[in-house]
Amino acid sequence: MTTVDISELVRLRTQYPEAIAEAAARRPRRPLVGDSGRLMIVAADHPARGALGVGGDKLAMANRAGLLERLCLALSRPGVDGVLATADILDDLLLLGALDGKVVMGSLNRGGLQGSVFELDDRFTGHRPEDIERMGFDAGKLLVRIDYDDPGSLTTLESTARAIDDMAARRLPLFVEPFISRRTPDGKVRNDLSAEAVTRSIAIASGLGGTSAYTWLKIPVTDNPDDMAEVMQTSTLPAVLLGGEVGDDQDGAYEKWRGALQLPTVRGLVVGRSLLYPADGDVAAAVDTAVGLL
Repeated sequence: MTTVDISELVRLRTQYPEAIAEAAARRPRRPLVGDSGRLMIVAADHPARGALGVGGDKLAMANRAGLLERLCLALSRPGVDGVLATADILDDLLLLGALDGKVVMGSLNRGGLQGSVFELDDRFTGHRPEDIERMGFDAGKLLVRIDYDDPGSLTTLESTARAIDDMAARRLPLFVEPFISRRTPDGKVRNDLSAEAVTRSIAIASGLGGTSAYTWLKIPVTDNPDDMAEVMQTSTLPAVLLGGEVGDDQDGAYEKWRGALQLPTVRGLVVGRSLLYPADGDVAAAVDTAVGLL
């Protein structure tokens, strides 16, 4: 595994902050989708939402050197196309030279902090479309959680629509991750992964903005994976599957993905914690297994 020299990263950030923009400017780029027509993206935008936990470890993603080392290893594996992250992580990866020839996706909205009373007020506190364009990144991603009992969801929907417009105006793909969500009696936000809820979320997300030409969907596998064939008939937009929470049954997760990846609109995977922090600690094997599903 690559050893990350934190002191060197801090030295550059302190004495030569321009190094980040310079690394972005000289970064070799590639098409979003290669000859295979498939995408394998490693996600690491969780920390900026305060979501640091993996399994039983509430602060697993808090060690930045460890996270960067895992990301560098994952990005070096054959078949891994790129990474999804917030600016701080992408800036580090630029300085490490880990993004050359990779798909780089910036995360737009991280305001809905995990466990907060304002979790569903998911404001756009990350990359702006102009930042993604300026840095020469390849795509963006946003999260749109819709709670029918929360008037604030309308603001999120409107902000999402304008972000889709702003990205499309720049001819930049935007991956939209929709959920129907609700609060439990104790106030926790839960995403509804029933077939009906995921179907409804896809229908709503597909119609946002003035054009869908550059919109992709980032979709969870439903509670019953057998429902995915019918659910994914809701839209003609290209879609990727998201990884979701890390559970004990990693083989079961692979099987869920394997089935859904056969569907005509599903073009790949965007997976984070379950590949970067697998139960057995073998990042390379977890990544290689996921790539093999494509």
